[in-house]
Amino acid sequence: MARPYNVIDADGHVLEPMDMWEKYIDPAFRDRAPKLVIDTDGKERLLVETQVLGSQKGFGVIGAIGSRDTEMDDGEMTYADGRPGGFDPHKRIPDMDLDGIDAAFLYPSVGLFAGAVQDPALAAAMCRAYNRWLADYCRPYPDRLFGVAMLPMQSIPLAIEEMRYARNELGMRGGFLRPNPYNGKMLHHPDYAPFWNTVEELDFSIGLHEGASGGMPQAGVDRFATRGAKHIVSHTVEMMLAAMSVIWEGVCDRHPRVRIAFLESGGGWIAGWLDRMDRHFDDKGFNDSGLSMRPSDLFQRNCWISFEPVERSLNVLADYIGPHKILWATDYPHPDGFFPGAPKLIADRPELSAKTKAAILGGGARGFYKLD
Repeated sequence: MARPYNVIDADGHVLEPMDMWEKYIDPAFRDRAPKLVIDTDGKERLLVETQVLGSQKGFGVIGAIGSRDTEMDDGEMTYADGRPGGFDPHKRIPDMDLDGIDAAFLYPSVGLFAGAVQDPALAAAMCRAYNRWLADYCRPYPDRLFGVAMLPMQSIPLAIEEMRYARNELGMRGGFLRPNPYNGKMLHHPDYAPFWNTVEELDFSIGLHEGASGGMPQAGVDRFATRGAKHIVSHTVEMMLAAMSVIWEGVCDRHPRVRIAFLESGGGWIAGWLDRMDRHFDDKGFNDSGLSMRPSDLFQRNCWISFEPVERSLNVLADYIGPHKILWATDYPHPDGFFPGAPKLIADRPELSAKTKAAILGGGARGFYKLD
């Protein structure tokens, strides 16, 4: 009997073993494989040739799931001390069972910073190594663990090549991009047209997923000094700009079969953003978009958005965009994630009907990733 997918973690994470890069990377790039290093401030970060990549807090606490209510800092634990299920699929499954999660779609942790690698060929080699390792991570539980491919957007041809490999050779259903501009180009740039054509051809889901700094341009962070303020701004504002790019600037209109999700940026902003785009579409003085339909209709056809289980606006947005357009995530094993108890946070909300809860817990992810 086929497994029911009633509860789906749409945006979980793995912890990449640091020897993964050397083991899985093309031998021609082995001498250039990324390494975990102790930076000048004592934090663990990723060294890619001469680039040091990582967040302000380093990688030491990136696997510290369950510490969201504490003030843990790098130094109290190392990257290797992270939640075992982040490294080992056999230890992840019991954690999923604890929460009644039927399936998890898996994004990187350290790999979120790969978009800042400057050499396209090295970026492509890193993506290939990561995707091969991720496929091996998921292989023991093919009906429960689903890898989301890393794509080297530093080069559109190389990204297309890796997308084909991930889909045809590894069986992956989707890939992820950072919402930040690669090479100074937004997602609607004409150079991206072959990429979006291939997304449609391969029936490939695209998750947009921000990361904490790490060498890519981030809107608004230059105006604030504290880590909290930068995190609030970067994750939401970059995703809003990406949504503007794919909706208002016509990616969804020109490519009607694409499926795009806005992840880990909160969900409450989407209502006002769609409403503002719709009002400009309806105003002949502002509508220079060339779109064939209203932005909110494009969202309904092509897009999904992830909410954190504790967001208070969840019931309002379920009414506004429909619960089938909503994804949720544990963010496991990251320190600001929700484990254990993320599905229960949704299931226990009295303002949501049983039908709405079912659509949020599983229906949205089934539609976005085409899991049915």
